[in-house]
Amino acid sequence: MGKQPVRMKAVIYALSPFQQKTVSGLWNDLPSKIHHKVSENWLSATLLLAPVVGVYSYVQHYQEKEKLEHRY
Repeated sequence: MGKQPVRMKAVIYALSPFQQKTVSGLWNDLPSKIHHKVSENWLSATLLLAPVVGVYSYVQHYQEKEKLEHRY
């Protein structure tokens, strides 16, 4: 039994230069999407942002304290 060649079709996907608005849907109405996600998950957002804000304020306070010590 011999092998028979099988013809395969190549499928090529391409975007038309006139239809390249595929990613624009991500940016439409972005502020309301963010507000909706945060309002649904406000507890998770708080637990995510609280340590970041706390560390940032601590670093700012520490840097200000260091500046004052080096002046004298």
